[in-house]
Amino acid sequence: MKTNIAVFFGCRSVEHEVSIISAVQAMRAIPREKYDVTPVYVTKNGEMYTGDALFAVENYADLPKLLDRCARVFFLRDGGRVVMRFAEQKRFRKREDIAVDLGFPIVHGTNCEDGTMAGLFSFLDLPFISCDILSAAVGMDKAVFKSVLKEAGLPVLDCVCFRAREYAVAPQPVLEKIEQKIGFPLIVKPVNLGSSVGITKVKTAEELPEAIELAMSFADQILVEHAISALREINCSVLGDVDDCQASVCEEPFMHDEILSYEDKYLGGGKQSGGSKGMASLGRKIPADLSEERSAEIRALACDVFRAIGASGVVRIDFMMDTQEDKVYVNEINTIPGSLAFYLWEASGISYPQLIDRLIEIAFRRQRNRENLTFAIETNILAGASFGTKGAKGTKRS
Repeated sequence: MKTNIAVFFGCRSVEHEVSIISAVQAMRAIPREKYDVTPVYVTKNGEMYTGDALFAVENYADLPKLLDRCARVFFLRDGGRVVMRFAEQKRFRKREDIAVDLGFPIVHGTNCEDGTMAGLFSFLDLPFISCDILSAAVGMDKAVFKSVLKEAGLPVLDCVCFRAREYAVAPQPVLEKIEQKIGFPLIVKPVNLGSSVGITKVKTAEELPEAIELAMSFADQILVEHAISALREINCSVLGDVDDCQASVCEEPFMHDEILSYEDKYLGGGKQSGGSKGMASLGRKIPADLSEERSAEIRALACDVFRAIGASGVVRIDFMMDTQEDKVYVNEINTIPGSLAFYLWEASGISYPQLIDRLIEIAFRRQRNRENLTFAIETNILAGASFGTKGAKGTKRS
């Protein structure tokens, strides 16, 4: 019997459409001679649908029509296994539950990649591909991510973080702190978004409030850091877990502006033709034009970052090279990268189907390790106990 993989994608995120592209790519690459694939599209209001029509990316152009061809589902644990159950039954024939062996979240952004989806799978005790709850949450929050890397002695830029309400109540102290600690030019980012959404490069004090307002429209917490003028962006993927991981070759993406934008990443610099191919369509040089020593340095640093947050599965880590100072800084980690960074692994000698095989092996190995842990003890403190209305703390010993 084949392993049934439920591929989850979409979700309540500004990166919803990017997730669809990445998922369709991955579902096409999953070796069907080994695995069954159950697509699970999560709408922007959180409803889950399945159906064969979800395999074709062109069907998403008319979403109401697509959903009419699909069935709404939910997941639960039943009889020692996880099943997908249909929310609505047919009139004359009952739809049977479908047993699921593995969860494969191909989701990007808040409300999913930030540990939310990992929490669902962990609650169901369903093996799943990608980072666990903690590493996913750390990877999504840019401020926490920087703090963890600093504690590990890894190179990151200093930053200023503040809450939207803090700025709304008293903007001037925040602006003064940014100018004094960071200076210009600088980058303003929402603290927990990816795909370059809501990010602005700011050169003068006059431009700063508008950039902050944009970032605040996407997130409650804002991060500001120095903008490297003589910048090269270098990306590297890591595959494995904390006990055994490896880094891919490095890439250098091409930018149409001073920062790598959403359009650069997913719309070919704003000129889309023939349908987006996700991160695979981004202009890039693979391998990046780096010396052997610098490439080895970045690849080793990528594995250090991966281990520092306790990551698992496949990630992409983005680096900033200050060519004037000849220094490398960690920018951010994508715990479920666009297109799963398959193009970096193909350039490293691992095909997309082989990458999928490795990810499945890693997920089941983590589940086996989890099953060796103790989550309950054989005791019943409630047997024969009487605590009264105040509970155990409200009782008095006589």
